[in-house]
Amino acid sequence: MTQNLSSSIPTMATDAITIDSAEQLIPIESVQKILNRSRASVYRYANTDPKELNPPFDAKCLNAEIRNDKDAPLMFHPNEVARFAQDVLGIKQVTIEVAQPEETETHRLLQAILQELKTVRSLLESER
Repeated sequence: MTQNLSSSIPTMATDAITIDSAEQLIPIESVQKILNRSRASVYRYANTDPKELNPPFDAKCLNAEIRNDKDAPLMFHPNEVARFAQDVLGIKQVTIEVAQPEETETHRLLQAILQELKTVRSLLESER
C-alpha cells in the first residue's frame, strides 16, 4: 500500500523515490534524484559546517538530521527535503511515496509473539 505524505514532495525526477516509512531518513543520493540536481549541488544546498558537527537550523539551506560522528553520511528527513524544494527552490510539486514495508519472517514472528502475549494477558485478566 502506498500513500503520499501530506506535506511532502512530488519529485522532479522521473523515478519515484519510495521509502518504507515517514520516519525513515533518506540519503543524499535520493535527495539528488528528488530535487533533480547534481550531487555537488545538493552538498552546496546542505547546511554543513566543517567546524561544527550539527549546525543550527537555517531556513535557506537543506538541513540534515543530527549526526553523532563527523564521518557519518548526511541523511535527510523527507519533510525537510519537501520544505527546501518548495520554499527555497520554488518547486511547486514534490512527492515522496511512503510504502508499507515488506512483511519479513521476523515481522511475522514478532506478530505471532505479540498475539500470544495478548492471549496470555487476557487469560490472566479473566482469572482475577
